[in-house]
Amino acid sequence: MANWDPITVEDAVSKISDNIFVLPVIQRRLVWDEEKMELLFDTLLKGNSFGGIMVIEEEKNNKPLFAFRYFTKDGSLIDSINLENLNQNHFFVIDGQQRFQSFYMGIMGSINGKILYLDLFSDFNNMEYEFEFENDATKLPKINSDRLDEGLEEHKWYPVNQLFRQLKDTHDEDYIADKIIEAGGVAEEIKQTHIRKNVRTFYKNLFTIKHVGIAKVTINKKSDEVANRQRIVELFRRLNDGGTKLSAYDLVASILKGFEWKMEKFLDETLKDYQDIGMSQDNLIKLIFLLRDNHTKEMSDIDSNDAKFAVDNKDRICETLSALKKFLIASKLHEYYKSENRSFIPLYFIAYHIFHKQTLTDNLHKLFDTYDTANLDYKYLHKWIYLSLLNGLFSRGKGWIPYKTGIKKLLNVIKIYKNKDFPLEKILDTYKNHPLFFFDTITETNLKFLDMPFLFYVLYDREATIRLQDIDHVQPTNKLQGKYDSNFINCVENYQLLDIGTNRGTKREKSLTEWITKEVDNRKIYLSRHLIPPDKKLWELENYELFVKERRNLILQKINSVLNL
Repeated sequence: MANWDPITVEDAVSKISDNIFVLPVIQRRLVWDEEKMELLFDTLLKGNSFGGIMVIEEEKNNKPLFAFRYFTKDGSLIDSINLENLNQNHFFVIDGQQRFQSFYMGIMGSINGKILYLDLFSDFNNMEYEFEFENDATKLPKINSDRLDEGLEEHKWYPVNQLFRQLKDTHDEDYIADKIIEAGGVAEEIKQTHIRKNVRTFYKNLFTIKHVGIAKVTINKKSDEVANRQRIVELFRRLNDGGTKLSAYDLVASILKGFEWKMEKFLDETLKDYQDIGMSQDNLIKLIFLLRDNHTKEMSDIDSNDAKFAVDNKDRICETLSALKKFLIASKLHEYYKSENRSFIPLYFIAYHIFHKQTLTDNLHKLFDTYDTANLDYKYLHKWIYLSLLNGLFSRGKGWIPYKTGIKKLLNVIKIYKNKDFPLEKILDTYKNHPLFFFDTITETNLKFLDMPFLFYVLYDREATIRLQDIDHVQPTNKLQGKYDSNFINCVENYQLLDIGTNRGTKREKSLTEWITKEVDNRKIYLSRHLIPPDKKLWELENYELFVKERRNLILQKINSVLNL
């Protein structure tokens, strides 16, 4: 049962500032961006509805149902606190965080170092109110070309926080409007009118009209505490279905935090430290379940043991991820994962293998300090992940569903080999027996079936910059068409990567001989980087078949040198 209590935005912001409105630990972090916040203020000044706010009332001197945190004034992360007894009454916001956070940051704080401005020349007749976040007033738009005929081509930007303070101190919108007109030397009557109208509208909608509806959710405090928590989590899920929707793993995170409030800090810190290897909240939660040998955890099956496992093993999980990152750096895959959003599946199993070794937690990060052929773990993991990525086994259309069948089959193998050498051959057998379109030996017959983006990453010395480059035909298509089959022209042996400007400029349609002899400054570096055969005769168009054969050999040598360390 919920009872509604209307309050003004000014009252809401004051209560946020006084830490009366707080956020239960089950709440996710801020997800709204500047544009959504600006639109909320526009909605407010239009006088339109923006939905109610749902809260739990927690009374002074009682133990609250959840740990909680205060609203952030500038978007920085604030840790939750877990108190046995509250020193004041609080309202725990379970629906409306994004709106309240937007009002608080727009009126009292900032986002991304930017404060909110209102254009006091906004078109009040058509109820079009312009708000904009900016960290430097000189960067705000100066001219509004749509209003030249009104004599209001200029903007009159005014800091919202300053306007709010002035109105709060005086509660006299006409006096403040006159002061702004006087200070700005605004002489034109139409501009004065706009300032007065917009200041009044701002005052009315923030200080006078009770736009904010607060609904208090009642809880039977005599009921089981855990059951009450999960009831609120379920209410939280249903309420958020109508707003900025929770992802499946946002909800899972809320459930886990409902069981164990320390999950919030665990998630925040781990995500911050390992974003550069593709760690996300979803990936971290999946990893927690996988480490417990359960990759198909249903939401209804999540219990307190899952949260307890994560919190109790926080140090070991972090040390595992540290060792994983060292492995990626040593194997020259760090840039591959850092540069784009890649499938995290192979990293789950490297982490799984590390986590379950009978090595002291404090020593886990040292596992790959030596990464030569004597380190069998490194050698087997290195070959497995490179063969998997070259074959594109964690992409769609490769013969299985990676996030379902793939994880299931890999987990069924690797969990048998906890604290043993990584089971390279067993996993390769799993690939072959599925059966997948998989090659454990790279030859001239299967080169064309490899995953092209990762193949280029390998061929170009595993540099992150390759993603900014074009795929170029070494010998141009227009000079080969009619002589050879299209598959023989459009093949990896006739591809190279060039920066976009060069490919679409000086290189365009030049034969290899013409390109090298006339345009390439450092021939030795160019030939080495692009694996071009040094024999000049092979650069001639009439020797294209021999060129393809020799370059294929160079490509295979490069791949196999990487696979064999």
